Formats: sequence, structure tokens, C-alpha cells
Amino acid sequence: MCSRYSLTSPPESVRRLFGCAAVEDFPARYNIAPTEPVLIARQGSKGERELCLVRWGLIPPWVKDPRDFTTLVNARAETAVEKPSFRGAMRHRRCLVPASGFYEWTGARGSKQPHLIRLKDRDLFGFAGVWETWLGADGSEIETMAILTTGANVNMSRIHDRMPVILDERDFGRWLDCSSGSAKGVLELMQPLADGLITITAVSPKLNNPRAEGAELQEPLSPTLI
Repeated sequence: MCSRYSLTSPPESVRRLFGCAAVEDFPARYNIAPTEPVLIARQGSKGERELCLVRWGLIPPWVKDPRDFTTLVNARAETAVEKPSFRGAMRHRRCLVPASGFYEWTGARGSKQPHLIRLKDRDLFGFAGVWETWLGADGSEIETMAILTTGANVNMSRIHDRMPVILDERDFGRWLDCSSGSAKGVLELMQPLADGLITITAVSPKLNNPRAEGAELQEPLSPTLI
């Protein structure tokens, strides 16, 4: 699964990689947690790519009251196309989630050790995601998203059996193109990252607090695992 990640790249780097016309300035975020506003890239109404803020934790449109619903942080790649919660979004509302790294934990409850996972050759990359719009009876509107996850590659399996779907930049356009109204053309993209492309570093236990923030959260506690 993916329950925490970071986005520390400059706004201009994000705009350039994801091919968007503009992006408002934003601070580095070292500890992004579910239910917080997060940046996604998606296809705009006129076909252009846009960067916008939505809430992390997907709320399907059929939910009557979000207060009574546990939001969906992740969508399993193996079942997302069939699951009622994600089926429509997989066909019509796919997005990219800019990230600089993500976290996973090892250890027993009460002594969890966080690990920072980064790509060796890139400081910025994109998770595969889906987004939805929930409309309330009173006209209120909430836009939300979930991150696609898949089985772990060899490196990631040292600490966890799953990982987020990380897309190659060459596949960004293909993932965002929902014009066919089908997800068949992107199913092969929902695979684990190739082996040998990530680093795994044990970092500060301060990260266990979802409200903690700052560069010190990523200070290494031990040598990086390759």
C-alpha cells in the first residue's frame, strides 16, 4: 500500500515534468498523509493537462454521506477495473500524482520504523492515480483521489509486499487519455517498477506522526539499501 509520501521538488520542475501550462507556488512537503489536499495532474476539459488540488482518499459518487464512509487511499491494480468504487474512475478519470518519494514501515506495533523509498535516477516521478467528484444534495462538491498499488518488486519486497504504481514519463499521456472510455489500453502499465531502480533508507521515527513536517524527517538512520 502507499499511505504516506513526499513532494519536495520545486513547482517549476513539477510543471515541466507533467507538461502543464502553469502551477501555483507551493512549499516542499515531506510527510503527505491521507485526507490532506494533494496535487494531481489530469486532463482538463479542453484536453490540456492541468495541476490541481484534491483530497487524498477517494469518495465514490454513490456515497450518501462522506462522514459515514472510510475514504479509499489506495486502489489495487489487480481489481480496480472491476471494483464499483474505482470502475468509473479507471475508465474516465485517471490522473498522475507527483511525488519525490514514498514511505513504508517495518517492525511491530509501537516500534514502527519508517523507510524512505526514492528512485535512483529521478528526484521527481508520478504515481498512477484515479480521481472522483462527489456531489452532495446541498450542492457541495468534493474532489478526491486514490493511488494505484501493485505487487512489490524484488527490492521493495525486503520491507513490504506491495508498492505504488510508478509510471514512466513516456506513459503519462497514455495513462491520462480517457477518450476511449475504457481502461483496457492501460492495464499493462499497472506493473511493479523494474528491479534495481529504487533506494530504501531508514529515516526518523518522527515520521510516524502524520502531523510532523520538515526535511529532518528524511534524515537517514542507517546506510541506504540498494
